[in-house]
Amino acid sequence: MANIEMVVTKTRRIEHLLREHYHAEGKGLHQLITSCEERLPHEIIPKLRFIASVRNKTVHEEGYRLDDKKGFIAACRLCEKELTPRSGRFIWGLTLLIVLGFTALALWFYSENWHNINLTP
Repeated sequence: MANIEMVVTKTRRIEHLLREHYHAEGKGLHQLITSCEERLPHEIIPKLRFIASVRNKTVHEEGYRLDDKKGFIAACRLCEKELTPRSGRFIWGLTLLIVLGFTALALWFYSENWHNINLTP
């Protein structure tokens, strides 16, 4: 039962990413992949098909055992990373760069002009 839970949990995240960011439509994971195949990065389509096949076998075939659990988890992680939009990482990196830049500029300004600042009224 633990394999079924793990497989379903991992594939639900991928299904959500396909529906949300790639506007995929369909019932199963194979249909979702097919409906947005032209918008997906081409190198992950075989991995997505592998994940969909393992999910279908795990859920629908009695007595199916997941032989390569590490490979399945690695494929899921890779697909999640590729399907997650990169704009969030870019925006946070840019924000951090701006904050650090202004902090460095302020430190430089005060170090150059500290002797000219009169603190008494």
